[in-house]
Amino acid sequence: MLVTTEAIGVGGVDTTIRSGALAAYGFKEGHIPGGEVAGIVTAVGDGVDASWIGRRVWAFTGRGGGYVEQAVAPVEEIFPLPTKLSAVDAVTLGGSGVVAHFGLRHAHFAPGETVLVRGAAGSIGIMTVQLAARGGAAAVAVTTSSAERGEQLRRLGATHVLDRSGDGGEQAPAGYDVIIDVVSGKDMPSFFDRLNPNGRMVAVGAVAGRPPADFGTKIMAAFQKSMSFAAFSAATVNGADRHAVRSEQFAAASRGEIATVVHEVLPLDAAMLAHQKMDAGEVFGRIVLTP
Repeated sequence: MLVTTEAIGVGGVDTTIRSGALAAYGFKEGHIPGGEVAGIVTAVGDGVDASWIGRRVWAFTGRGGGYVEQAVAPVEEIFPLPTKLSAVDAVTLGGSGVVAHFGLRHAHFAPGETVLVRGAAGSIGIMTVQLAARGGAAAVAVTTSSAERGEQLRRLGATHVLDRSGDGGEQAPAGYDVIIDVVSGKDMPSFFDRLNPNGRMVAVGAVAGRPPADFGTKIMAAFQKSMSFAAFSAATVNGADRHAVRSEQFAAASRGEIATVVHEVLPLDAAMLAHQKMDAGEVFGRIVLTP
C-alpha cells in the first residue's frame, strides 16, 4: 500500500542505523530510515481491497523507508486509526507499545513483582513503565539521566528513580524480579547483580550498542540464583497478536488511559536535527517528523 504520510516516528534504531553500527545487517550508506508512519492510504497494490483508499492508518514500513512523503508498507502491516487518535500519537505508540507489552510478557512479568526499566526516557521505556504500573507491579524503578525526567516518569507510574548506573533511589528495592533493558551496551552485565533469585532480564533495544561478548559469564557466576537473560524483538510475534494489542492500546490512548509522550514535532527536512537531539540525549518521549 502507498501511504501519504502525516507523521513519521523517529526511533532509537534509526539513529543506531545512521551511525553505521548495523552495517553488518545490511544497513548501508544511502539507506532511508523510518520504520513507522501514519497517514492516508492513497493507493493499493494488485489484489488488495480498494476500500483501504482514503482511510487513516498506522503503518510499519519494515527495515526503513519511512522518512518520506509517500511510504510503502505491506497490507499486513497496516492498521486503521481510531477517529480520536492523531497521526502524531499513533507513531508515538504504535511500535513502542507493542514492544513494551510483549517485552513484559517475554519476561513472564506477573502482578506483585518488582520491575526495573533501564533507559526509561524513550518511547519504549515510557510505555513499559505505564504498562508495568497498570499491570500491578509492586514497584517500578527507572534509570534516567536527570531529576526532571525522573519526575515526569513518576507521573507516568514510576515509583523509584535511579541514575544511569542503577543507584541513588531512596528506599528502592534491593533487587528486581524483572529488568527490561532498552540500552544494552558495555554496562549491561552490571545489572545482572540487581536481579532477584529467579529474576529475568529482557533486552528490547540496544541504543548504547552491543554488550560485551562475555556478558553471560555474569549469569554463570551467580548460577545458584537461577537468573535468566533473553533478547526480544516484536518481529517474533505473529501479526494477529500484534494487531490485537495495538488495537487495545490505540483505544486506551483515545480514552486517555495511556499517555503518548511527544517530545517535539519537527518538519521532515529537519530529520538531521532530530537525530542530533537523539544523539545528545535531549529527548524525552518521541520526536515526530511531519512532511
